[in-house]
Amino acid sequence: MAQKVRKGEELHEENIKAYMLDHNLITDLRSELNVSQFSTGFSNLTYLLEIEGKELVLRRPPKGAIKHGHDMGREFKVLSGLNKGFEKAPKAYTYTENDSIIGSSFYIMEKIDGIVLSAKEAQKRNVSANEFPIIADKWLDTFVQLHELDYQDVGLSDLGKPNGYVERQVRNWGKQYLKAATEDIPEAEKVMKWLDENQPSNYDHSLIHNDYKYDNVVFADDKWQKINAVLDWEMCTLGDPLMDLGTSVAYWSTKDDHPMIIQGLKSPTIMEGNPSRSELVELYATKSGRPINNLVFYYAFGLFKIAVIIQQIYYRYHHGHTSDEKFTNLNHAARLMCTLSWAAIQKNKIEDLL
Repeated sequence: MAQKVRKGEELHEENIKAYMLDHNLITDLRSELNVSQFSTGFSNLTYLLEIEGKELVLRRPPKGAIKHGHDMGREFKVLSGLNKGFEKAPKAYTYTENDSIIGSSFYIMEKIDGIVLSAKEAQKRNVSANEFPIIADKWLDTFVQLHELDYQDVGLSDLGKPNGYVERQVRNWGKQYLKAATEDIPEAEKVMKWLDENQPSNYDHSLIHNDYKYDNVVFADDKWQKINAVLDWEMCTLGDPLMDLGTSVAYWSTKDDHPMIIQGLKSPTIMEGNPSRSELVELYATKSGRPINNLVFYYAFGLFKIAVIIQQIYYRYHHGHTSDEKFTNLNHAARLMCTLSWAAIQKNKIEDLL
């Protein structure tokens, strides 16, 4: 739910209205604009624009962020392509690199109505154990549908270089971690070395989301039979679909996990009725027809990637680029993810790690 805009993250509303008028999104510069901010998430800043009886969403990078991972033009390109062949992508309206409007690049897209199933939302709705198998099933169906999409048909064949994808990911995420490090985490070094020495060389290629979890989809209603949209396409690329699966499984905390994991990865997946991580992988394999080899590699990489993302956000907080208090303890969360990744490697499994 959108809330009051956080201090220091306000938008220049008159500039926004002028821009929307120029791009035929509104009809009158004098129309009243109400701006609020979505507080969930830790990455790009997302705003709700209410004007002339319509609701639009504006996405911009956070202050102090490096462009890599926060490329609004790339995200807009992904959505524009998906709009041609993937019905669960929000309609993208317009994008600009002109940073004189609000101080950064941004794009505007449609607002999707429905239910975003965060941990808080699931608890508020008291989602039952009988409902979660339906939710997980529809969530996986959409995941598989994305991986089966012909990216050439929607004009996204130049989005990435699928050949050598795994090698580049291992190398680049390691570099990003070292660049964002604020304290010594021995497990991080061990994980980076192991991933480099144990990566698969043969794998499939597909369009991948790279951040696919419950709270990045919008369910139509509480019958859980339909997903209206998939959100947060900022890391979408072409690569190994099992890397995508590994990240999703890494986010999949369960009720049987150690309390540190449940607290560190707050997710509706801990509630009764959700499949375990192993069951989730089996379901994906059945639905996709894709064999799951090197599972521990993909899971350990997913955990490490989450650690890097968290560490990059904490780095911005540590250096005063954001004042959001929810970032205060993210250094501990990054350490936990590295610890989990190394434990998965050491125990050669994806359950019962701590």
